Amino acid sequence: MPSTSPSAEPTTSDSLDLSADVTSLTAAVCDIESVSQGEAALAGAIEAALRPLAHLEVTRHGNTVVARTSLGRAERVVLAGHIDTVPLTSVPNLPTRHVEGELWGRGTVDMKGGVGVMLRIAAQVAEPTRDLTFLFYECEEIDGKFNGLAILAQTAPELLAGDFAVLLEPTNGAIEGGCKGTLRVEIVTKGIASHSARPWKGHNAIHDAAAVLSRLTAYEAETITVDGLDYHEALQAVGISGGIAGNVVPDRCTVTVNYRYAPDKDTEEALAHVRRVFEGFDVTLTDAADGARPGLHLPAAQAFIEALGVEVNPKEGWTDVARFSALGIPAVNYGPGDPNLAHMDDERCPVHQYVDAEAALLRWLG
Repeated sequence: MPSTSPSAEPTTSDSLDLSADVTSLTAAVCDIESVSQGEAALAGAIEAALRPLAHLEVTRHGNTVVARTSLGRAERVVLAGHIDTVPLTSVPNLPTRHVEGELWGRGTVDMKGGVGVMLRIAAQVAEPTRDLTFLFYECEEIDGKFNGLAILAQTAPELLAGDFAVLLEPTNGAIEGGCKGTLRVEIVTKGIASHSARPWKGHNAIHDAAAVLSRLTAYEAETITVDGLDYHEALQAVGISGGIAGNVVPDRCTVTVNYRYAPDKDTEEALAHVRRVFEGFDVTLTDAADGARPGLHLPAAQAFIEALGVEVNPKEGWTDVARFSALGIPAVNYGPGDPNLAHMDDERCPVHQYVDAEAALLRWLG
């Protein structure tokens, strides 16, 4: 993607005041609408706000903005957050509004609170204890081929180099280490088509799918400990399809199964496990993404945990920390907002979580 030179002067009709308190700044970030592939205005505002900071070198790649210190510190930490949101709905999601100690609106949880915190840290910490890379990236909420972090990893991986990364996705103020991997497979049963009035002339593939579902019902998922965190695996049917007409015995049925696996294994090992569970069936891999080990034994991670003094949990879903893991960078999730409220019409976050997150990162880096 084209890159703006470090000396270019961005133009934007929106502006962000990095001297504002973190809640006001988060509200301002949220109020610049940035549905996936429509992040240009917000990327421009972030770029314009960061360029005057003498301790940062700022570059822009599409609608992804990178700002880095180069102080020769012994370690480099990457703070990352996506700047896009899911679409607005018929319920007014913007502009943001304050209601009884909470900030309401699209992005207040996922994940412009984290973006606001990152901007405040970038403005306040001119001489951090570790060199810092701030990554504000586009298109996390849609197909991975558009993901700004993934694109940068392919086109300019040197900008992502680091010893440790923090993805400021919402975690309700806890630290969530690593993430589970995920894969989907299609399990096909095959029959013989016939008229439904004379089923003995054929063989019903949908009925055969009962054996697939029985194995899923009987399956006992494991809990696996990785770097001191317990990851709960899960194997679930997430779709089933078959049949071509209301008077035809179906000759084919497909059950889609999702496996969420602990980060002690990769896709190849996870797929081998699924094939063992469904031995005797036609199993086809359709999608997969490896998880990420949390690396909590590493010095940078230990310092992060000690400085924050908050609860540490496993990340039971999948996040972009896995992209850092693929680059050899251990990563954790930490940010304001309850992830259960992400993408909801009533998306909202207690303002104290923004304040607490800012204070925690200042303790660690300042």
